[in-house]
Amino acid sequence: MIWRSWSNTLTSKTQFMLAHSTGGGEVARYIGRYGTERVAKAVLIGAVPPLMLKTSTNPGGVPIEVFDQLRAAVVSDRSQFWKDLSLPFYGYNRPGAKVSEEVRESFWLQGMMAGFPASYYCIKAFSETDQTEDLKKIDVPTLVLHGDDDQIVPIDDSGRLSAKIVKKATLKVIPGAPHGVCTTHKHEINQYLLEFIKS
Repeated sequence: MIWRSWSNTLTSKTQFMLAHSTGGGEVARYIGRYGTERVAKAVLIGAVPPLMLKTSTNPGGVPIEVFDQLRAAVVSDRSQFWKDLSLPFYGYNRPGAKVSEEVRESFWLQGMMAGFPASYYCIKAFSETDQTEDLKKIDVPTLVLHGDDDQIVPIDDSGRLSAKIVKKATLKVIPGAPHGVCTTHKHEINQYLLEFIKS
């Protein structure tokens, strides 16, 4: 998910660029390619940069076998894949979690609308794209929001690293929050965003 707030003139700066998950990679890549001439602020929520895959230079990343299993699940039964993924995505697999079947159904529907090719090939894109150099080019105030119980994009190898790489980053950790933090902790997210926009 990417949300951009554009100003009225083409010469003015964008108010801010905000993205969740893989969308955070798109924000990083945009700024890496085009700079921040039209960007005033950036927000990365549960975002995948700098690199999710475990490599010799990223030893804390996720092993390739995990992503191979995701691809295999998409091929085997894409519908079941999205249903199963909704549990860790929203932290519904945690003890005592209040599960919303309606949220799970909405997640499943969004996933099924993506289609097979997008569902399959996006796994390689979000897991194997190294955006370290893109993050280094972000020179505007940047808010990094991440849940510390994110089972999809673990905070130690994403949010915390991004906050160290981006020059003007502020990291806000949301205790107990899952990857689907924009749904499960929307009031906290909105409060952080309002404070950041006004700052």
